[in-house]
Amino acid sequence: MLNSNRIPKHEDALKINVWNTILQLSKERGVEPKAIVAAIEESLQVAASRIYTKNEDVRIAFKPERGDLRVYCLKTVVEAPSDPGREIGPAEAQRLKADAVVGDTIEIDLPSDTLGRIAAQAAKHVLVQKVRDAESEKIYGTFAARVGEIIAGTYRRIENGALVLDVNNLDIILPPWEMIPGETFDRGSQVRAVITQVRKGMKGQETQILVSRSSPDFLGRLLQTEIPEIASGIIEIKDIVRQPGERSKVAVSSRERDVDPIGACIGPKGSRILAISKELGGEKIDVILWSANPGAYARSALSPARIERVVPVDTSDKSLEAIVSRDQLSLAIGKKGINVKLASKLTGWKIAIRELG
Repeated sequence: MLNSNRIPKHEDALKINVWNTILQLSKERGVEPKAIVAAIEESLQVAASRIYTKNEDVRIAFKPERGDLRVYCLKTVVEAPSDPGREIGPAEAQRLKADAVVGDTIEIDLPSDTLGRIAAQAAKHVLVQKVRDAESEKIYGTFAARVGEIIAGTYRRIENGALVLDVNNLDIILPPWEMIPGETFDRGSQVRAVITQVRKGMKGQETQILVSRSSPDFLGRLLQTEIPEIASGIIEIKDIVRQPGERSKVAVSSRERDVDPIGACIGPKGSRILAISKELGGEKIDVILWSANPGAYARSALSPARIERVVPVDTSDKSLEAIVSRDQLSLAIGKKGINVKLASKLTGWKIAIRELG
């Protein structure tokens, strides 16, 4: 049976004044006190296992609110001990506990001075890491659910070509390949981007939050923010393709017959779409009407060019020709072929531009 001494006796406990520190860390890092206490207990257990190496069953009794730390091991009373780490003879046991008999399990206090010194060092290192791990876990739990949201941060510095944004004292990373080509920011300026990834930190590493300004998702979220009909679901964004910093195409449709999806997105005198274009550094945004008909969809997708007609070439290969007048040819193709490339990507059809003749 188990006969445990009532613990801790005041003289057996090592006094550790850490409770105020625990409360301060909890407040500063937003980590629950119990998580910090668990980290200290684990660090003490690790330290104890390094000191007592005879297979002892070492236990930790930690009462930080009282400042008490007691380290002890459990040993079973047996007639002929063969495991000195976990067994003890009757005579030796009775010197520690007068009524101990064979079969009892007794608690034996371990020297706290040596353990206290070593444990304090181990606790410091492990505690710092555990607090970081708990903080990282909390950050991951918060931001993993926010992937796809726009976030605003203050530009603080550059690391390996990436912009580091400060969001409530957290470092948010805007990688160089997620920036809009050619745009620059002054330190201290506010930068908006969409959360694309939240990478859970491995042990000892921080959670990493990555954002983008060049992804179609960023444009989609900006449209939701600026255009109430999209936010409410009256207008649906069917697809978005981008050549960041140069041109985007947004295919939309309306769930209500009397709502013009293109007009609503452009806004009075182009105010809505111009505000979004400004956020994207002047990127041109073509809002087009989505259609299930490939020819009609391709005609719209080649906006702002006027298309005379669309001719299917090979439906199995999903290819077609767009016939345009001479004055619309360069507009249909676009600078560096961007317009026709984006239209092809948007519709999913290979589009060849042919001059009317």
